[in-house]
Amino acid sequence: MIEPTLAQKLRDLAGSWGRPPDDAAKLAAALAVTALLLVLTGRGRSILGLGPTPAPRRIFLWVTAFSAALLSIVYIAHYLRGGPRIVDATTYFLQGRALSHGDFAWPAGDPSASFRGRFLLYRETAAGEGMMGGIFPPGYPLLLAFGFGMGAPMVVGPAIAAALVLATYRLTRTIAEDALANAPDQLVEAVARTGALLSVVCAALRYHTADTMSHAATALGIALALDAALRGRVVIAGLVVGAVVATRPMSAVAIAIVVAVVLLRHPTVRAAGARRILVNLAAATLPGVALLLVAQHAVTGAWLASSQRMYYASSDGPPGCWGVGTQAGCLFEHGEFVAARFANGFGIVAAAGTTLRRLRMHLLDVANLEPLALLVLVPLARARGTARRSPAALAALAVIGLHVLAYAPFYFDGNYPGGGARLFADVVPVEHALIAVAVARLVSAARFVRGSFALLATALAGFAVHASFEHLKLADRDGGRPMFEPDLLARANVTSGLVFVDTDHGFALGHDPSARIKSGVVVARLRNDDRDRLLFDRLDHPPTYLYKYETPVTAVGAPRIPGVAPPPPVPAAPVVVPWAPAALGDTLHFEAEAEWPALSQSNGYAVPVYSELCAFGSRALLLTPTPVSGRARATITVPVPQPGRYEVALRIVQGSKLPYATSRGATLPRGTVTLEKERWDWVDVEGAASADLATHEVVLTPPAAHLVLEAEGGGVAVDRISLKRLP
Repeated sequence: MIEPTLAQKLRDLAGSWGRPPDDAAKLAAALAVTALLLVLTGRGRSILGLGPTPAPRRIFLWVTAFSAALLSIVYIAHYLRGGPRIVDATTYFLQGRALSHGDFAWPAGDPSASFRGRFLLYRETAAGEGMMGGIFPPGYPLLLAFGFGMGAPMVVGPAIAAALVLATYRLTRTIAEDALANAPDQLVEAVARTGALLSVVCAALRYHTADTMSHAATALGIALALDAALRGRVVIAGLVVGAVVATRPMSAVAIAIVVAVVLLRHPTVRAAGARRILVNLAAATLPGVALLLVAQHAVTGAWLASSQRMYYASSDGPPGCWGVGTQAGCLFEHGEFVAARFANGFGIVAAAGTTLRRLRMHLLDVANLEPLALLVLVPLARARGTARRSPAALAALAVIGLHVLAYAPFYFDGNYPGGGARLFADVVPVEHALIAVAVARLVSAARFVRGSFALLATALAGFAVHASFEHLKLADRDGGRPMFEPDLLARANVTSGLVFVDTDHGFALGHDPSARIKSGVVVARLRNDDRDRLLFDRLDHPPTYLYKYETPVTAVGAPRIPGVAPPPPVPAAPVVVPWAPAALGDTLHFEAEAEWPALSQSNGYAVPVYSELCAFGSRALLLTPTPVSGRARATITVPVPQPGRYEVALRIVQGSKLPYATSRGATLPRGTVTLEKERWDWVDVEGAASADLATHEVVLTPPAAHLVLEAEGGGVAVDRISLKRLP
């Protein structure tokens, strides 16, 4: 790979700049010019509630809330190209669909590997039934469930966008009443309206209220909870903090601490006594906490288990990688990132670097232009003519600072184009409130209208010539469209039957756990082995289709050549075609990597790896011990179509490695497979090569058998398992 030059690194740091690259950016530029004209002419006072004929508050809030919702709808069409794009968002989408039917978790179906995969936790119950659920908390999926109930899940985000405008207005007004000592009510109203307008023009919020991600809902909860606490409303603050717990538990840490402190010091509440305040606050959070516990129990089978931790404990490694400390850093999900940032472990220095990268990205998210974000610090200073700092402004700044610290122990920065520093997006409305107050602090009351519209003009111009390039990157990534579009099925006249998909995103977007083959579409994963035929047979040979989504070759991941522009991305062209799996032969073949994530793993991790020269389907399941000299164990399932005696054959791939990880030690790795009472042993030699192990006869019973893979002294890989039923 060609190392980027210093100039290239500086350009990366500064971001992209240029003429407005698309219609949305051009519209922002036109609005920026309009706002600038208001600055130069001093007009627009009525919009902010000033002057002899101020625009009625209700009309202003209706118009701004509607505008935010409309812009989020436009974002769905223009940048998302019609539906969820990020894989996390598609999993939330699936969880919302399932919850609309009352299911936190649902039966996985058989073969289970036709429905399992990324960001889905699968477990076997005591009764032997396979259950599956999404790994994310239930708060935001519950909101999506209401959207599914109305037949329009994508309207949930725009509805949150409208609510965010109202919440930002209210929070800004509350802070301004405290921070702007002795200010007339008209100025306080103008500041509150500025905060609302800033929410409307914030491009990061347009993304987070368009894609089905949980950050906008969390931001709404944090803004409402802080406002309730500043107004001394204990029960409301507690209820909303509980909702944040159910939506993003880590994001609830900062707001819970600040809410408790604010209420304990509130002049109209503290007379009740600290104990009573804390008891009432804690009691009010219980509905949200209970929702989280019930959902986690349904998915994990345990009341106090974390679905995300359990998922990464069975899908990635090294053990404990989804956590803090030197072992943090999951090498399958984020291997390239871990190798580049903290190959020697995640410590204080690495945590600081990750936090700084988030903050760098977050500066752009706040108001479309990095310097504007620094205005959040202005209310920290004492107000003119007073010796006090605003307690409300200090509380808001504490929420932001503690929120940043709460995520510091998490190793992955989570940044991406359009979504920005998404882990910090939860506090953007609080920052908008502080920026609006900052304008009132920096300019006189007589010049506030000019200062407000100058702020809005700068934010709009920032999107037009700078931030919009990040959102275009989001629009063009991964083929430039959602990986499952119901409209394509409709155009192909597919109203019922079985549809195989070949992407994680497509499965999560298309799968409905409640779908039945005769009255709807059952979406399953294409495994390119006999699992596809087993599912086809089990569903009694329904009309079957293949939804093929091939991401075109782009410059993503290619070496960057200084001074040479990368080729433009080519959009994907998915197709829906009639298709049926080949009939079963005498011998059934099952790809081992289709069973990822494993049922369980210990002292190591089992993940799919590429092996283009040797493995069927170019992939195999690699088990690597941690440390590499140790002994690891993983359990997967093998489909069994009917009871009987089978001749079982194994194909292994020797010399397999996981990129960015140490897969081999000083000695040759040794592998062992156990199926029922039969055992296969081998030594993994250097060099990529496949090998067939000796066959064994095994008595198996449906629906599946447990296969135990062990590795000692390094990684070993299983390509596929073959079963031939004996007479």
